[in-house]
Amino acid sequence: MIKTLSFFIVSIVLLLACESASTPSQSTNARTDSGAANGEFDDMVSTYEDENRHIWQKPDRVIELLGDVSDKTIVDIGAGSGYFAFRLLRVAKKVVAVDIDPRFIRFMNEKKTLLSPEEREKFEARLASADDPMLAEGEAEAVLIVNTYAYISDRVAYLKNLKAALAPGAKIVIIEFKMKDIPEGPPPEEKIPLATTEQELKEAGYRITKIDDKTLDYQYIVTATAD
Repeated sequence: MIKTLSFFIVSIVLLLACESASTPSQSTNARTDSGAANGEFDDMVSTYEDENRHIWQKPDRVIELLGDVSDKTIVDIGAGSGYFAFRLLRVAKKVVAVDIDPRFIRFMNEKKTLLSPEEREKFEARLASADDPMLAEGEAEAVLIVNTYAYISDRVAYLKNLKAALAPGAKIVIIEFKMKDIPEGPPPEEKIPLATTEQELKEAGYRITKIDDKTLDYQYIVTATAD
């Protein structure tokens, strides 16, 4: 399995927990809800970091698609547990791992403490909002969006907003699950067809440079630029 709605709706769980803490009796419920939320989070981390994921996700091959990024700042949108972000440290000048769930930001920052001083200097976990990746103008020299694009509520608006953060010639790589019946991935109603991704990129003003539905057995890859 892969990222589900965690990137955009897990904050609801935290909000409900906070609201339930207004009275002593409700505090007990809040602690129960918190425990359930923590269990859910642990399950998500276990899923994202599953040792068999590399077989079908082929992370090294995906990273190769970004080209030579040794002098570039790479932004991983919907980074989650940092599955790709920490791997990108091997090849990039800097990695900005973006997520809207503060628990994932804390998780990645904890993992960051285990890195070498040089790697820590290159890595940043950044809390964003559902409609804004919180990137500075021209900051992103390449963008990777894996198993996340389908969960963005207003994707065209998000892509337009993202354009301001892209450096000239920046490449954006989107990876999502194919609509066919496959052993990995979300249910059909949580998938987004390749044709829809293409259309939305064009509507947002991007130029598609490559469509690849062969490299990964379960996913398609769309590469685009904003110029």
